[in-house]
Amino acid sequence: MRVCALIVAAGRGLRAGGPRPKQWQPLAGARVIDHTLAAFAHHPRIDRMALVLHADDMAEAAGFEARGIAVCVGGESRAASVRAGLDLATGCDAVLIHDAARPCVSAQIVHDVVDALRDHDGAAPGLAITDALWTGAEGKVSGTRDRAGLYAAQTPQGFDLAAIRAAHAAYDGPAADDVAVARAHGLAVAITQGSADNLKITTASDFARAARILETTMDIRTGNGFDVHAFGPGDHVMLCGVKIPHDKGLRGHSDADVGLHTITDAIYGALATGDIGTHFPPSDPQWKGAESHLFLRHAADMAKRKGFAITHVDCTLVCEYPKVGPHGPAMREAVAGMLAIEMSRVSVKATTSERLGFTGRGEGIACLATATLVKS
Repeated sequence: MRVCALIVAAGRGLRAGGPRPKQWQPLAGARVIDHTLAAFAHHPRIDRMALVLHADDMAEAAGFEARGIAVCVGGESRAASVRAGLDLATGCDAVLIHDAARPCVSAQIVHDVVDALRDHDGAAPGLAITDALWTGAEGKVSGTRDRAGLYAAQTPQGFDLAAIRAAHAAYDGPAADDVAVARAHGLAVAITQGSADNLKITTASDFARAARILETTMDIRTGNGFDVHAFGPGDHVMLCGVKIPHDKGLRGHSDADVGLHTITDAIYGALATGDIGTHFPPSDPQWKGAESHLFLRHAADMAKRKGFAITHVDCTLVCEYPKVGPHGPAMREAVAGMLAIEMSRVSVKATTSERLGFTGRGEGIACLATATLVKS
């Protein structure tokens, strides 16, 4: 059974406050939507990822599409957005429809919903109500309700793809969720075990609670890199993917981009998978003169396959010449593009060694880098 995870992120969610809708706000080192997507992208039962965005947020689409996530524009209502997103699930047998504002969904919840779909047209996590239930009026308790058989609905809500497409096509009017649409079409929906941690961020106070939950489940790695290249004949140097005119070049088996080499080694270090020489031996002639972005993208792809998101890179170049400062923004943009992360998560800076040592004598360039990786 091929399963598509459909993340609905077209809502405005203004009750949570902040300058942007809640799915775009920062949470535990990333954005809410990044944590939500990671929960499914890293799950072994998910074969395809799809995302529904508001028209005002489509500038973000290219970054998601670069990661293999299909993107479309949502509609006037949540139901309309889901209908649009279901078209992205072509080629799959089942779909899990999930709110972008639920970033703490566990792998077990996803697993249980997928398992239940083997025997049911629909399945969704629910949390049995254990507290007493009141009705209220004018700030006072006006009555009670029996809690027997009541559940708090959660997502992801999973369905046979053909069945939920037919249900949405036949449904007209507002719906609390996709389970309501499915039941109106006669589909039986199994209840799987929900979790109190699978909260939906609704108000400002929910961010702190979600951060506490994520901090107990995240695997955070830090890696360091260090590299040196000597000057040799040439008329330019490559630094962090940018060609900088200079009266010398840098010596190396590849294009000798000391910045990209160091960042690459920092990522490999965080993954504990050796260094550039491990993956691209200098004894192998195919890498002679190779452009260093190949190495960096290899490291980034390896991180993604292992379930990690690169959340920050800091690179320091040590040299007297050439002057790096004027090229800093271009370097940051180049590295961010290679890693498919925001430019705000990339730092490139330079310093001198006060004319001491080989860098002070103008014999070469040294570089130090740190990379932070997070698996939720």
